[in-house]
Amino acid sequence: MPDHHKPTEGVPSASQRDPRPLVRDDPIRAVIWITLAMALFAVLAASSRKAALMGMHPLQVVFLRNLSATLFLLPMLIVRGRSLLRSNALHLYGVRVGISIFSMTAWFYALALMPVAEVTAIGFLAPLFGTLGAIVFLGEKVRVRRWTALVIGFLGAMIILRPGTDTFGVGQACAVFNAMSSGVVTVLLKQLSSEDDSGKIVFLTTVLMTPPTLIPALFVWQAPGWEYLPVILTIGLTGVLGHYCLMRGFASTEASLVMTFDFSRLPFAVLIGWWMFGEVTDIWTWVGAAIIFASAIYITRREAKLRSQARAAKLGMKND
Repeated sequence: MPDHHKPTEGVPSASQRDPRPLVRDDPIRAVIWITLAMALFAVLAASSRKAALMGMHPLQVVFLRNLSATLFLLPMLIVRGRSLLRSNALHLYGVRVGISIFSMTAWFYALALMPVAEVTAIGFLAPLFGTLGAIVFLGEKVRVRRWTALVIGFLGAMIILRPGTDTFGVGQACAVFNAMSSGVVTVLLKQLSSEDDSGKIVFLTTVLMTPPTLIPALFVWQAPGWEYLPVILTIGLTGVLGHYCLMRGFASTEASLVMTFDFSRLPFAVLIGWWMFGEVTDIWTWVGAAIIFASAIYITRREAKLRSQARAAKLGMKND
């Protein structure tokens, strides 16, 4: 959703929340924040597609997105000072930035080639890839029910993608790659969140991504006219505000409840895609997205339940 963050640039995961939440057990506030975040991410996706359709190369859009987002984030540096630039996990930021650059680039390429709603629907695969990443990189144990949910989720993706038909092309491949890499980034965020707060993670990631994305952009650079300015500023602003609203939502209640409202991204994407580009979403995209999302919800809630049981067991051992 890109860096994703995106996911997908499209949309980030539960592990991106602040490890020191501001408020707890306020589901109404959480729903408001998360729904606003999903609307902003839909506008971000539509604005990115608009830039591509206006003739701007995706590589140039990636750089200008990061540059404009950095400008909007600079007030954080004024408020928090140099401490915002310090971290004990810079090596993890390096890995995350490297993966996120490829992920974000794939997302912008997908939006240049595909309807907004279809890219959004495929983005729901990110939590499933995140679970696979946790198995591979963190050695997490997954039992039969979660494996079943993973398989069902990927079957939902096959309904949307329909490989072997004319509907599967470069755009769809880029969208899947974005979802896959966003899932891997989720694993890194679990480790980063134990070191830094979410504001610092967003700030450092965005700032560090800006210089490297300039290099490929120079090879396709075309001086943008003033007509591009509102679009680029909208991409940067909605990315920053969307992540802020998402973090506030996760800080307001349990992630497993907030995750339920992630599906609101799709109706927003469908509506904006129809209004801005005249795009019509077929029934198979809705069906596949619903299957993927139901699988992701199950996995998220299952993980939350297992973590709760582990904490209770650990507390019981201490009391003994």
